[in-house]
Amino acid sequence: MRRWKSDRGLEARMMLTMFLLGVLYLGFLAVLVSAGVNQLGIILFMGGFMFLQYFYSDKMILSSMGAKIVSESEEPRLHDMVRRLCQNANLPMPKIAVVRTSMPNAFATGRNQKHAVVAVTTGIRERLNDSELEAVLAHELTHVKNRDMMVMTIATFLSSIAQILVQWLPFIGMGGGDRDRDSGSGAIVIFLVSLVVWIVSFILIRTLSRYREFAADRGAAIITGQPSQLVSALQKISGFRVPTEDLRKVDGPVSALFITPAITGKSLMNLFSTHPTLEARIAALQKIEMELEA
Repeated sequence: MRRWKSDRGLEARMMLTMFLLGVLYLGFLAVLVSAGVNQLGIILFMGGFMFLQYFYSDKMILSSMGAKIVSESEEPRLHDMVRRLCQNANLPMPKIAVVRTSMPNAFATGRNQKHAVVAVTTGIRERLNDSELEAVLAHELTHVKNRDMMVMTIATFLSSIAQILVQWLPFIGMGGGDRDRDSGSGAIVIFLVSLVVWIVSFILIRTLSRYREFAADRGAAIITGQPSQLVSALQKISGFRVPTEDLRKVDGPVSALFITPAITGKSLMNLFSTHPTLEARIAALQKIEMELEA
């Protein structure tokens, strides 16, 4: 098994993404202020939203998926697997959750390594053998190790604000009385700028999301020393048709957390995909396997 090394490519991409989003959002805030939006209101709203997203996003995600935190007495085999992998990866033991659904998938959430949760579905446990499941768990633990969950949480913060403004501004307007015309013009400007911010940040975040999946695959190969087991797992669970009753649970940002996209389908040049293609991931893992054997 290769010695763990920090993924400089991922770290550089996370820093670049945060820098570009920071520049984008500073311009966004400047437009909001110049359009007459109350500064105190902006601070209170964004501060409260950021607080909730940073400290409670994991709980909201687990709740939306119907995930249940399980104790060691309830799931001893699962805890043993994760504990063994954590020792290899030099990570604190995360909480473990189980989602009762036929959809074969897994995800990790939490704001840092000490407050992380790794969740698996009953569907993935039914389809994979122990070695394949360990490879999937190692993939999720790599997300924790790389701290990319925290970056994704921060990166999606103001994108969510822009999305809210795009969805609600056409309905709420910006005032009334003698200033209707000016208020209407301001609302249009904010709507258009919010739309641009939403689209650009959406593309930046999706680009980072695809690379972090490559990085997590690489980490799983290093932690387990068996890239072929992750290849086998990905082949077994990719392309699974999500039941209709689960579609509303996995839509939006939750899908980006999964080891494979819950909703598959070809995107325009894969620009909007949260994950690399299965073929690209397998090719990368096969390359890592040759390196390990050498």
